[in-house]
Amino acid sequence: MKELFLGTILLTLVGIVGFLYQYAKDTPRGPIACTLEARICPDGSTVGRTGPNCEFRACSSR
Repeated sequence: MKELFLGTILLTLVGIVGFLYQYAKDTPRGPIACTLEARICPDGSTVGRTGPNCEFRACSSR
């Protein structure tokens, strides 16, 4: 009976550690560096990449 209890505890701990490992692996760490590309807008101005997904900023609508 004691072995069954210890086995259940061990399997539960392995499951928790596996879940935490998967969560930590998918979580980005530290700042994100975007490439230094620029997009030329219709009015001739340029915009760069920004944000967590490194998307181009919107062109101004002057």
